[in-house]
Amino acid sequence: MRLLLATWVLTRAALLLCVFKVFTVPGPDVTSDVSVIYHGWYEVLRAGSFPLDDVTWQYPPAAALAVLSPALLPFLEYPSAFFVLVLACDALVFLLLLYASGRPGTCAAGAWVWVVGVPLLGPTAYARYDLMVTAVAVAALLAGVRHPRVLGALAAFGALMKVWPVLLLAGTARGRATRLSWSAAAVTAGGLLLVAAVALPGAFAFLAFQRDRGLEVESPGALVFHLARQFGWEGRVELRYGSLEFTGAHVELVSTLALGLSVLAFGWLLVWRLRARTFAVHTPADAAFTAVLLFTTTSRVISPQYMVWLVGLAAVCLVFRGSRMAPPACMVLAATGVTLLEFPLGFAHVVASDAEGVALLVVRNALLAVATLSAGRRLWQETVPGVRPGRGGRLSRAGRADTPASAP
Repeated sequence: MRLLLATWVLTRAALLLCVFKVFTVPGPDVTSDVSVIYHGWYEVLRAGSFPLDDVTWQYPPAAALAVLSPALLPFLEYPSAFFVLVLACDALVFLLLLYASGRPGTCAAGAWVWVVGVPLLGPTAYARYDLMVTAVAVAALLAGVRHPRVLGALAAFGALMKVWPVLLLAGTARGRATRLSWSAAAVTAGGLLLVAAVALPGAFAFLAFQRDRGLEVESPGALVFHLARQFGWEGRVELRYGSLEFTGAHVELVSTLALGLSVLAFGWLLVWRLRARTFAVHTPADAAFTAVLLFTTTSRVISPQYMVWLVGLAAVCLVFRGSRMAPPACMVLAATGVTLLEFPLGFAHVVASDAEGVALLVVRNALLAVATLSAGRRLWQETVPGVRPGRGGRLSRAGRADTPASAP
């Protein structure tokens, strides 16, 4: 426990020194999103409107709460207050994982994943509001073990901050848990959307801006054009909708194919949900981790901060001793470390599509793809009726647990 706490303190101190620019990390200034973009949105929101004319505003209405949160610390400048609040959310996740690991059927592996995984991303982890959203998701999954309504309400709140937490509902157990969590999510989402629509104009402007996004240079689909550049493809990299995207011949086709893969991922998730019968205490976390991996890996955009989502969900999975998600969780940790090398350290190489940049993207995206396939296979084997590997390679029949599931 002392080693775990000491590691958290030392790594978070290092992150704070980076975002406060005591130490400068090579590459683009990752804190500019907070000091320039978020601060600009903050002023617009305080004036009484969502950022209607800013195409970089691509977030659901509750994201405004994250952007406005530095007002809670009026004695600090906006960026400083934001970083302190992200640190507080980081500490909250750490404490939740520690608390959960003290119950029967759990262990400290999840807390270690969080403690080690967040600093692997470097200062980007503290320079985006994604860690705040991840804190909501972690709290939702841990609370949902005993309180499905809380899971549903928090999942809805998180989804109205950044959409992906809606996937936390994918693995709820059939019957009462699903009815309670899904109904709580619907009521919470409806209420929050109504309040947002009444409180400020432009609550749904983000939908058009998000729809029009293209193929971001760090996404798996972009690898086609990084490689094509080596053979004379004459497309360009342009700043569009707040990120660097490829433009040129065939980009729209590859972007459409990426959307098609996301549709197929949703189809697989739906089939799994319909066929799954065995729901253990760790199944909601395993399913959420798998679902977010699916949609991250097939997305037209993989921003570096997306890795925080996966680290948080992997941490929740490994709180439970019965989870089989350790191998994909380790792959996610490795991919997070490679992401730091790719952004901000090697981002110039990525934009230039040179050998170093392409190699980093190939490794990171390959790790995510393998992690996705591994997580999906493990989730299917554990929950869908049929013959599947048991412990030590033995075969067991679905519906007959090798060991009883212990709720934390």
